[in-house]
Amino acid sequence: MTKLSVNINKIATLRNSRGGNNPDLVKVALDCERFGAQGITVHPRPDERHIRYQDVYDLKAVIATEFNIEGNCKEDKFVDLVLANKPAQVTLVPDAEGQITSNHGWDTIKHKDYLKEMVAVFQKEGIRVSIFVDPVVEMVEGAAETGTDRIELYTEAYAHNYYADREKAIISYIAAAHKANALGLGINAGHDLDLHNLHYFAQSIPGLLEVSIGHALISDALYFGLETTVQKYLQQLK
Repeated sequence: MTKLSVNINKIATLRNSRGGNNPDLVKVALDCERFGAQGITVHPRPDERHIRYQDVYDLKAVIATEFNIEGNCKEDKFVDLVLANKPAQVTLVPDAEGQITSNHGWDTIKHKDYLKEMVAVFQKEGIRVSIFVDPVVEMVEGAAETGTDRIELYTEAYAHNYYADREKAIISYIAAAHKANALGLGINAGHDLDLHNLHYFAQSIPGLLEVSIGHALISDALYFGLETTVQKYLQQLK
């Protein structure tokens, strides 16, 4: 079954809005694990507007499932943070400074040499590497040439077009997945996946290993409660 990694950035946003430690980010992460999530994802940004760098150290000390740290490896502070904590996986995302949320994948052809260098830096420390890419066969091929272990398919376009024509919306993702499988790359996916579009995506993508879901899952938890929500998402992956 495809693994569910819960992105807890929005929990940190809520905490930071009032100061203090309510909600307790570490407790939420541990509860997500207890409720069945197979991983925890964080995406610290330079301004620490949600996940603080200290949070990463605190989480690393207690996470029992797979810990995934996302971010832009062009930020030296981010690279140092990942190397100091040695998560199970680092996901390389080409965010610009101040960007609200991720909105594109790497151009793995243009940045192949740079990404190849960074992939080696993390793999040398035993960290699995995933590169965030758009569902474009050429970008998957470029990613493979960097030596990365996995790609993460950026699913905003799929989610945006799901209701208009889900079969059309997923075509490019299926093609990208077939290419990744042929090249020996593991496949992750994330961005705007939710309780409505997740099952179809997971059933359609061959070899999908992991999805990272944050905003929708935390929003749903306001209505259903965190435990029930995690269980609902797990059901969509069966």
